[in-house]
Amino acid sequence: MNELTKKHLLEDIKTLLHSSRQYLQQTVNTTMVQTYWNIGRLIVKDEQNGSGRAEYGKKQLKQIAETLTQEFGKGFDITNLRKMRQFYQTFPIQDTLRLELSWSHYRRLIRIENQDAREWYITESIENHWSARALDRQINKLYYERLLSSKEKIPLQQEAKENIQNIQVATKDVLRDPYIFDFLNLPHQSLLESNIEQTLMDNLQQFLLELGRGFAFVSRQQRLHVEEQDFYIDLVFYNFKLKCFLLIDLKLGKLTHQDVGQMDTYVRVYDKFHKGEDDNPTIGLILCSEKSEAVAKYSILSDSKQLFSSKYLPFLPSEEELQAELLRERKLIIDSSSQD
Repeated sequence: MNELTKKHLLEDIKTLLHSSRQYLQQTVNTTMVQTYWNIGRLIVKDEQNGSGRAEYGKKQLKQIAETLTQEFGKGFDITNLRKMRQFYQTFPIQDTLRLELSWSHYRRLIRIENQDAREWYITESIENHWSARALDRQINKLYYERLLSSKEKIPLQQEAKENIQNIQVATKDVLRDPYIFDFLNLPHQSLLESNIEQTLMDNLQQFLLELGRGFAFVSRQQRLHVEEQDFYIDLVFYNFKLKCFLLIDLKLGKLTHQDVGQMDTYVRVYDKFHKGEDDNPTIGLILCSEKSEAVAKYSILSDSKQLFSSKYLPFLPSEEELQAELLRERKLIIDSSSQD
């Protein structure tokens, strides 16, 4: 057997093993999800048939947990049995289960009380191949609520459900405000824009997750040479849903008119020399640690379809802080609409 034949044989075997391993993992996952749903169904059915349901259920569950733990291990303690019961109660129709998701996904999803939000997270998890850990992080950041509060986002759920595949994606529906960089573990002092940029590159996968759907990394510190003058763009991405380039400029401190003017130049130059014929107009995003309502209102940001600014937070705020931020954004949107 020559070396070339041996190499092809090895690649064929590796491909088969990877395929088999993936199939086995999916089979195990599907079986686990269906089994735990059925365990939950049996527990609920048994409780409903008991007299004095609350006390009956509590006592029965404890006895079941003790017996199953002895025979099958810690995965069937009383805490997990309660989750299985809640799993069935949250998804009472087995045909609605999405078997692309793991038990770890469902353990997080059953804690979401808002059904619309829960269904939205299910769809996003499947379409974007979110791990259970990624799903948990997006839920903790109130991703769903932040999208609903974004400007020019249709808030009514029934409208979002009708012909959703035909709804044209808008730039302001893709970009977020704020962005949360808690995964970077940035210090609160002695920060430099170059440090933030480097740390984002070191955590590119998490950064793409925070950016949202459809983004691919293109370049860092991309050089634009125009009429003997050089410009350098911090980060460049491409969004396959918007079909356009996204230029990102990182800024420490408060947003200024100079920042807006600089990004406007970047976008114009990129459109002229780098945008393809099939690409939509380039968009520019200024990521700053502190926004300026005056600059946003009295600059080209106020009516531009290509220039945007967002705030970034170096740490994950509490749910109360995020809710306060959402209320503040909603108030700005309402005030802005009333003045138009």
